[in-house]
Amino acid sequence: MAKLLIFLCGIYAAGFVIFHLFFWKILNWKTELQKLGKINRAVMQIMNIQLIVYFATIAIMCFYFKHELLESNIGKFMLIATSLFCFVRFVQQFIFLRINIWQIHLLTVLFGLGTILFMFPVFT
Repeated sequence: MAKLLIFLCGIYAAGFVIFHLFFWKILNWKTELQKLGKINRAVMQIMNIQLIVYFATIAIMCFYFKHELLESNIGKFMLIATSLFCFVRFVQQFIFLRINIWQIHLLTVLFGLGTILFMFPVFT
């Protein structure tokens, strides 16, 4: 059961890789980022690329290192840290994205799910 949960964590992280790869198109960054200064425009894109790398790393760990994630202290730490990442992002939804549209609500649910999904294997 725990290995299946870790696999689902990998699917979750891979989904966010795909989501972030499409940020330029989804968020119309070709036009929208032009409204920002050069530094802020660069920082937004750098942060997005770093998130892609982070989520890809988490997905790879979940797909190829299930045993290590479940059996080692560092693996459990990574699962807890990723759960915390999702929880902090969940809370930020309510602080920074107080917009009543279904896409924002879906993201809130997804980060709440990620909080639970990454924490659950640690305690099973």
